[in-house]
Amino acid sequence: MKIFDAHCDVLYKLFANPTLDFSASPELQVNLDRLTASGTKVQLFAIYVAESVHPDLKFEAALRMTDLFYDRILAPCPQVKLIKNRQDIEQLGDHEIGAVLTLEGCDAIGQDLLKLRTLLRLGVRSVGLTWNYGNYAADGALEERGAGLSRFGQQVVQLLNETSTMCDVSHLSEKGFWDVMECASHVFASHSNSFKLCQHPRNLKDDQIKALIQRDSVMGITFVPEFLAGKKEAAVDDVLRHLDYVCSLGGEDHVGFGSDFDGIEFTVEQLSGNEQYANLLNQLQKYYSDIQVRKFLYDNMASRLPL
Repeated sequence: MKIFDAHCDVLYKLFANPTLDFSASPELQVNLDRLTASGTKVQLFAIYVAESVHPDLKFEAALRMTDLFYDRILAPCPQVKLIKNRQDIEQLGDHEIGAVLTLEGCDAIGQDLLKLRTLLRLGVRSVGLTWNYGNYAADGALEERGAGLSRFGQQVVQLLNETSTMCDVSHLSEKGFWDVMECASHVFASHSNSFKLCQHPRNLKDDQIKALIQRDSVMGITFVPEFLAGKKEAAVDDVLRHLDYVCSLGGEDHVGFGSDFDGIEFTVEQLSGNEQYANLLNQLQKYYSDIQVRKFLYDNMASRLPL
């Protein structure tokens, strides 16, 4: 079955270690060999600029990761195709893999919309306003202040609306989430789990999940053990537990997966790299119909990318 994975951090690893090869480096949880082995059809690649990068250098770091996306992922791998909209997905050939460029946190743009426009023109199709902490656009999920969108953040969302760009709420504060739900045209959660099952501030509460469902949006269950089970160890059954809970809220058509591979320090047992999606598939097929499994693994996410 085809797979749509809504989040990975392989660009950050390529940025941090120039010796890595996207084609086959075993240090990468997502590489070409593993994507091919798993049957992944669409993979989202995040630009994540670490907190440790000096503010004056953050935009340059984002540009360098964008360059890595084109130079180290697309150029040497002709079967990997740039995806900018849903039509591009539909036009993928049988042995081709779609690659979507995303921005995880607006720290890199400071207070400059021109910098965001530049990244959008370079191919970014999804933007998360924050990582875990606060910036000029909004507060993240771990920022104690817990503020929502700033005036600049509202301008960012307006630009995303004008360019039919997805607004990713996965790292936002709770107030920021609700602010985005009021003003964003294309919203989703790339990699979040259920707060009801695991009380981590990065997870979404029931009313947030229901709001995404009511907006005909989608959330990606993520494989971070701390978000699945509140500890460093987790199993595939923990992934299914969160999936099943979202379905119980009415989310069968609104849930998929956003692994966070290459951004995970500790991994789910038997789900430590993209090629091990097969283990998740095997478990899904024990409890769900083929139609449901196709929705979870691919259809629900693929159908939400703007035209």
